[in-house]
Amino acid sequence: MTVITPYRFFYRPVTCGMLLLIVVVGQDVHAQEAASGLLQPSALDRDVDAAVVRAVDFLVREQRPSGGWHLELYNGDATSTTSLALMALLAAGHTPADEPYADTFRRGIEYLLQHQQPSGLIVDRTGHGPLYCHGISTLFLAEVVGMTEPQQADAVRTALECAVRALLDAQAVRKDQRHAGGWRYTLISNDSDLSVTAWQLLALRAAKNAGCDIPAEAIERAVEYVRRCQPNGRGSGYSYQPGGSLSPIMTAAGITALQVCAATDGPEFDAAVRYLSMHLPRRDSSYYFYGTYYASIALHQQGDDLWETHTNQLFRELLQQQQPDGHWRGMKGPEPPVGPIYATSLAVLALTVEYGYLPIYQK
Repeated sequence: MTVITPYRFFYRPVTCGMLLLIVVVGQDVHAQEAASGLLQPSALDRDVDAAVVRAVDFLVREQRPSGGWHLELYNGDATSTTSLALMALLAAGHTPADEPYADTFRRGIEYLLQHQQPSGLIVDRTGHGPLYCHGISTLFLAEVVGMTEPQQADAVRTALECAVRALLDAQAVRKDQRHAGGWRYTLISNDSDLSVTAWQLLALRAAKNAGCDIPAEAIERAVEYVRRCQPNGRGSGYSYQPGGSLSPIMTAAGITALQVCAATDGPEFDAAVRYLSMHLPRRDSSYYFYGTYYASIALHQQGDDLWETHTNQLFRELLQQQQPDGHWRGMKGPEPPVGPIYATSLAVLALTVEYGYLPIYQK
């Protein structure tokens, strides 16, 4: 699958991930590769590419004067939606160094930098679950740190390092064995859940790839927490918290978190993958876009057979819901009030996993 942009790029981390080499391989990718016999795009490929272009146009149009993006739930701009929107642009093949969206990135990154607290926390809407916002923003900064314009590069690196320290400090808060190693809503929470933990673990792994000093023990403790969220051992997926009920959405998140940490050995993990393959997110799911995002990454990481088997169902259902102006919106549960930026960004991140532009999700 390829992205329809003026140029196609391949990103390869160098010097501990602090810089990214960008190789321009040509224009009009579909025409050139198809003519050479290297690519025969399917109808689904073309539909995905077109949907991504419409979604990117929508996201860029919706950037606010502040440089951020709107979160309807709190009736204001927010670091979480800003980071998701910018990460979606990265996933679609755009970078801060390239037109036409260099200024879009510059303003969005500046918005995030302006909203980092003295604690290192990146958040402006400190209602329910500020660590959700922080984990997403830390993940984005880790992905973009080697691509930023020179005038922002040092500030982004400093902000990322401060954000990582905040995550490590939050993980070190005293917790009982059931919750040890994970994260929950705040920097001082003494319990954990898999939803928050997955974002933080992805952020730490991306930061490590970008050259930040992440103790191996921090990753190992988080991995052990994820594994404790598998309630029935070898025969199940994952739950929101250890001892809880099985959840297809949490199973997708747990699998992804373990994949990026290369912690996929054992029959328990294999059982979780089988469970996910039989319980993919459906449009009537309460956390449909969140689940589809994680499921797309998890299936792609597992390999071609599983990916090819389920991509058509997963993507076709998602594509059917895109609106003419390029946006998506949640239809059930807590997602509709969050607004279209959240849903559209997660949809783009799900649809573009095969593009391979975000280093954290590369195989």
